[in-house]
Amino acid sequence: MNIEKLRDALPDYARDLKLNLGSVLTAAGAAGLTEKQIWSIALAEVDVQGAKAAAAIMGMNNIYYRFLHLVEDGEYQSMPARLRMNVIANHGIDKLDFELISLAVSAVNGCGLCMTSHEKKLRAHEVSREAIQSAVRIAATVHAVAGVLEFEQSAPLASPPSELAA
Repeated sequence: MNIEKLRDALPDYARDLKLNLGSVLTAAGAAGLTEKQIWSIALAEVDVQGAKAAAAIMGMNNIYYRFLHLVEDGEYQSMPARLRMNVIANHGIDKLDFELISLAVSAVNGCGLCMTSHEKKLRAHEVSREAIQSAVRIAATVHAVAGVLEFEQSAPLASPPSELAA
């Protein structure tokens, strides 16, 4: 499905998403990112092997590290994770692209520790705040579009409960 068909599939209540999807996936709307980076972030689960690897490993890491961040027992942070994460060193794509994708996936998954870690790595390599923000804007928009389309493709709601109709 191309972007225009995707946008057309969005209902009227998601008009802002239609507009955002049209802008965040362009060089003008994703300042600081290359065309390849834009699409790698947008299609992290479908496109490149390295993008798939970032989405997969962040799916695990975001849950584990979000637990460490949110639990009120600091002793867990001193314990070894004992989780294999070899793909972080051997992902097959540009290191900074992998970090951008990992940041975007971590933002969608809501892992503060991971977002902080990836943002610091990117900034240490002089990736601009504008590029970092663009990556997160793409992830937020694509995630919201996917949610709306999933909802719209699910079974339609029956008539509203009587208390809502009144």
